[in-house]
Amino acid sequence: MDKASGDRVAPAADETPRLTRAIDGRLLGGVAAGLARHLGVDPVVVRLAFMALSVGGIGIAVYVALFFFVPTEEAEREDDPAARAADGRRKGRDISQLVAYVGLAAGLGFLFLLFGGVFDPLLWFVVFGTLGAVILWQQANPGQRDEWMTSTVGRGKGLMRAGAGVLLVVVGVIGFLVFQEQLQNARAGLTFAFTLLAGVALIVAPWIVGLVRERDAERRERIRNAERAELAAHIHDSVLHTLTLIQRRAEDPREVQRLARVQERALRSWLYQRPADAETTVSPALERVAAEVEEEHGIPIEVVCVGDCPVDDGLHAMLRSAREAMVNASKYAGTDTISVFGEVEPEEVLVFVRDRGAGFDLDAIPEDRMGVRGSILGRMDRHGGSARIRTAPGEGTEVQLRMPRIPQM
Repeated sequence: MDKASGDRVAPAADETPRLTRAIDGRLLGGVAAGLARHLGVDPVVVRLAFMALSVGGIGIAVYVALFFFVPTEEAEREDDPAARAADGRRKGRDISQLVAYVGLAAGLGFLFLLFGGVFDPLLWFVVFGTLGAVILWQQANPGQRDEWMTSTVGRGKGLMRAGAGVLLVVVGVIGFLVFQEQLQNARAGLTFAFTLLAGVALIVAPWIVGLVRERDAERRERIRNAERAELAAHIHDSVLHTLTLIQRRAEDPREVQRLARVQERALRSWLYQRPADAETTVSPALERVAAEVEEEHGIPIEVVCVGDCPVDDGLHAMLRSAREAMVNASKYAGTDTISVFGEVEPEEVLVFVRDRGAGFDLDAIPEDRMGVRGSILGRMDRHGGSARIRTAPGEGTEVQLRMPRIPQM
């Protein structure tokens, strides 16, 4: 059997594990740990339930039956050094827990003998109070508390445990006082205790509020420091490098202008756009296309876009046609700047690419030149849009692109 077939496959998060006797975390036969995992509860709760049932004898019978009829969890741990090391670390802890549970069982047996049977209500009030105290003690464990507080589900679980523990303690105390006929005498003491606690709360509350506010102020300061560090790193990596390049190429005004525009566009994108927007919406995608053409050909391209919408297949083809128009203007117009205007309307998207360059005769383009006919006119027509080119020799060129919008469901 190969290694892949020998590995255990963990059950899915929403799948109830099979009822098996556990190997990891067991104290005796793995019945309580396996049943707790199957029910999705803490093993401590199952073990305490078995002990409470064992006072009357039924718990032992149920445990023995489950031990013989429930199969053992399949695990191949002999060849896993990490698992053997973990088992060695758990060994001492498991022994101490076993001793604690044995002591708890002995205490329950003593209570059974002291109160004369499981049908004595006073016995069960004592058991409830003790069980609630145990749950509250476990809830106060720092490691488990941190784990429970990491998610909403964990917080709800922790609050439910704390509430159950408090309820059991209150029921146990009140029941004990009632059967001992001491509830009337306890009222004065409880009134004094609550009054004392209220006074202490009034004294301590300002100090606690001050600590909370100080913690919040420190947290805000850490956030501000992190933002300053991020801004400083970005300025160092981009703006300062661009300024250095501008100083080295000060004799070339066109290159200085190009570097300044590239840095301006990058800084605006970093300040005002999310990284995913450049690929999913029209306005940043059009600016990205213009920036790529400008960086490749060195001709400044001014972009103005009004409105925005998600990019679909048709608009993606429109952006590719607009890119081809920008490339043609950069290569053949002989102008110092190119203007791109985009407008997103409810029914369609418009893009205009204009230059004040040499212009050309559209009818004089050879048949084998596909830059205009195939990449602009043909592409827009194939995707349900339209393209119109207005040009003449010496009068510049304007490429108009129109693409209907697909209604968003």
